Amino acid sequence: MFLQRGSRVLQRQWRTSKAMGQLMAGRGQAASCPARWFTESRRLMAVKPVVLADIGEGIVECEVIQWFVEPGAAVEEFSPLCEVQSDKASVEITSRFTGTVTKLYYEAGEMARVGKPFVDIDIQGDAKSVDIEALTAAPEQGKEEEPMTAAPPSAPQNPVAPQPAKVAEAPAPVSEPKPKGKCAALATPAVRHLSKELKVDILDIEGTGRDGRVLKEDIYKFVQARDAGTSAPGPAAAAQSAPASATATAPADTSVQTETRVPLTNIQQQMFKSMTRSLNIPHFLYTDEIDFSSLVELRGRLNRVLAKSPETKEGMQQISKLSYLPFIIKAVSLALYKFPILNARVDADPSTGKPSLVHRSQHNIGVAMDTPQGLVVPVIRDVGSLNVLSIASELTRLQGLAHQGKLSPRDLTGGTITVSNIGNIGGTYLSPVIVEREVAILGVGRMRTVPAFDENDNVVKKQVCNFSWSADHRVVDGATMARAADVVRSVVEEPDVMVMHLR
Repeated sequence: MFLQRGSRVLQRQWRTSKAMGQLMAGRGQAASCPARWFTESRRLMAVKPVVLADIGEGIVECEVIQWFVEPGAAVEEFSPLCEVQSDKASVEITSRFTGTVTKLYYEAGEMARVGKPFVDIDIQGDAKSVDIEALTAAPEQGKEEEPMTAAPPSAPQNPVAPQPAKVAEAPAPVSEPKPKGKCAALATPAVRHLSKELKVDILDIEGTGRDGRVLKEDIYKFVQARDAGTSAPGPAAAAQSAPASATATAPADTSVQTETRVPLTNIQQQMFKSMTRSLNIPHFLYTDEIDFSSLVELRGRLNRVLAKSPETKEGMQQISKLSYLPFIIKAVSLALYKFPILNARVDADPSTGKPSLVHRSQHNIGVAMDTPQGLVVPVIRDVGSLNVLSIASELTRLQGLAHQGKLSPRDLTGGTITVSNIGNIGGTYLSPVIVEREVAILGVGRMRTVPAFDENDNVVKKQVCNFSWSADHRVVDGATMARAADVVRSVVEEPDVMVMHLR
């Protein structure tokens, strides 16, 4: 009886809901009004915030270089939204949804936080222009009021106007800056910092770098042209500007110590953090002297061969000349097979919390490079499976990207040991600092010609270079480091040994 009574109640409820649905449908057709959801939660979820994902190890914020979209723009899935600059690389962020952009959380030049939303997208694509204007009205009004309040003082600068020729010499782009479009000017953090110091808008400058990128030389030329243009109006204006320029360039009193505070660039901030962590590692230094005479001869023969027929394989950079660094990197990789502890990292065991060594199978060797943006350490992956020519090709590729500031996060992460070549600048000895999550680093000094004795006690000319090793003394002892360095020395002094270890 209970089941029968329950079934009748369910039937009665179903008929009631069906009748109510037909009644509401009839009213909706008669009134011609859009249907409403039972709750508004689905409609609120139509606007999706796009969260800035993690773009590298330890990166918590990055700078927005330029936007490819603006409020009201229609975007497709995987279409580019903006380009951001992390501490050492620029990355293009793509859209996760298809819809209409409703809000940009950051302006170009501002710092965006990883894990926080940076753009809102209406995935239903029904964002109205009125709503978009309401979202952007406040910042646009604030931007328009600034030139209006700054314009009146600049108008009566030339009360005497009998010099039309000199007034016409003033460059038009300086007085009327270009309006910002969807894409802001590309520039490295160092260049943008210089533009802020000199109070120059990058959008007013025509860049001469790759793809129109603004360089430091462009800023200096623009400032010179601007100063020349502002000093052109009559002698009265020149007389007024002369004392100000004199006080700006010459210090008032040279006997008094003055200090100027300059903020760190993004790369310098990253170096500050990483080196602070690295110096918590107890270092010890080991140096060795290497005879490069045989390597100099081998390199000369190979370069003569490459000059006649440069190697051009698919996916490889064309190499016309070999340096010594690919041979050194390969020698380090051969030593890591005998001493895998130098390719490990120190970590805490998640189960016991005790320190342990994590051995890694691939030899991902980082190479310290000096670039216009600062010191970067891109990584050559799986050196053990590469020959000298492949290593040289990868070095050329990474050097090109590093100088353009376009290294990807993958190019900068995953290193297991580092090689720093200071010899191309001029240093002979150095004490390199171990990179975090590694246990050893090699510093290569300058090669020099010295007199030496051969087996018959005759004085001969030799090419000598100093190798400086730093190791983590918590897990690597001096004897292990000396034996590993001896393997590297023997391979470099007899480079033909590399032929027997080709894979």
